[in-house]
Amino acid sequence: MTRFSVRTLGYPEIRRDGRQCPLALRKGVALLIYLAEANGPVGRDVVATMLWPDSGEDIVRARLRRLIYRLQLTLGDDFLDTDRSTLRWSASIDLELDSQAFEQACDRGEFERAFRDYSGDFLEGFSPGDCPQFDEWAFFRREALRGRAIHALERVVHEKHAEGDYSAAATHANRLARFDPLSEVYGRHLIRNLLLSGDRATAERQFDALTQRLRDELGVAPEPETRALLNAAASVPIDAPPPTRYVRGGGVHIAYQTCGAGRIDVLVLPGFVSHVERVWEEPRCRAFLSSLAETGRLILLDRRGIGLSDRVGFNPGVDETAQDIGAVLDAVGSRRVVLFGASEAGPACIRFAADHPDRVAGLILFGSLAKGSAAPDYPHALQARQYDTWLRQLVAGWGGAAGIETFAPSLSGDPQARAWWAGLLRAASSPGAIKGVLETLRDMDVRDLLGRVSVPTLVLHRHGDRAVRVGAGRHLASHIARARFVELDGADHWPFAGDRQPVLDSIRQFVGDLAA
Repeated sequence: MTRFSVRTLGYPEIRRDGRQCPLALRKGVALLIYLAEANGPVGRDVVATMLWPDSGEDIVRARLRRLIYRLQLTLGDDFLDTDRSTLRWSASIDLELDSQAFEQACDRGEFERAFRDYSGDFLEGFSPGDCPQFDEWAFFRREALRGRAIHALERVVHEKHAEGDYSAAATHANRLARFDPLSEVYGRHLIRNLLLSGDRATAERQFDALTQRLRDELGVAPEPETRALLNAAASVPIDAPPPTRYVRGGGVHIAYQTCGAGRIDVLVLPGFVSHVERVWEEPRCRAFLSSLAETGRLILLDRRGIGLSDRVGFNPGVDETAQDIGAVLDAVGSRRVVLFGASEAGPACIRFAADHPDRVAGLILFGSLAKGSAAPDYPHALQARQYDTWLRQLVAGWGGAAGIETFAPSLSGDPQARAWWAGLLRAASSPGAIKGVLETLRDMDVRDLLGRVSVPTLVLHRHGDRAVRVGAGRHLASHIARARFVELDGADHWPFAGDRQPVLDSIRQFVGDLAA
């Protein structure tokens, strides 16, 4: 059987039976890669329009025929299966695709092997030229694979650290820091493991280099937690975040943390993006979570596909996220929980509370909503076209502090907060992956569940919230039987931004009444 290998991680390369195929046709390479990634038949009109977007139908079909003929001269007649309307790599050949092997290793939890297979970013340095649709497809694919590589490397760092192999953990943490040189979390991973491996001199050099980058790029100094690492007795910082653990549920691993203690559990599910470790990096968020941990045992999780949880090949919706809540509650032995659903996480908490009232002591919905886009009988959200425009703007700004002016106007001028948010976005997901997640949230509708929620419910919403209109909170409270609505001053969508004390006071009173 003829064997072809297609390298897409790094600059692309095609090999037949181990020998490199000299292809000078950039659009030919683009076609071969697109078909390999599709792993099935692709319409001729789809690839023709992608490769020659500005030409007429007859012209592009003729060009595609000529391109296929020239590829066959180099690769042989047997590499492609064609008919009048579709193309695909031949089913009779053995096709190896490195990006597929990388993702399969991630899916199996073989993270160290996965990262070894990641030899570079997807199609690094390659473009067929004058093919904006292909370049856009490649961009989103590149970001998705890069996100999985970062996730794999994070897992390796944690595993090596837990095994006590601090030298190997430092080596991998150094690679992780190269992905995001401005991340203090990644910098701390590197410095901490260097210290634990006995290499203080290198740890000090890395600290100095991180300090310089933060000063030059962001105009900020390292946080006290980072500086504390180099203290003589501080190989582990005093305020280190809780350890991250994993539970397998629904075929994927869900990352979670617990801290604090009390008669009742409080599970916090953030909005569309999260990262259970990087949330502790922002001082206001850390203070908010620490205060919640004083009301009861705090449980944090990253829903599947986001943060430190496994990436998945589909866009998880409300039902899947509710399953993640149940898996984590089972893992920590929780019998009585207050669910705190922020923003888009509210619907999944509503689903779980409606389906499992025996496990839920109470429900807190902050800045949340029952439907992702507006309808004639639901004017409290953006119209679908407005939502799509906002989504395009968010994706276009991914990698920077995208959307912070909407989510936290009080923090939008703070360089350190902007850097933290940008880093959290990059670590939590990729532009292509988050686009799918947010499209699923746009189409979400749990209004039919509100009448089934029988547990005490606290609905908190800031009057000037720019991300989710206050009318959405009023709607929730008016359709849940045992709900109390508290309208707060301010415009921040994040509960820890702005004046967080009224938020904490309302939560403490609510949880205290339930625990009494």
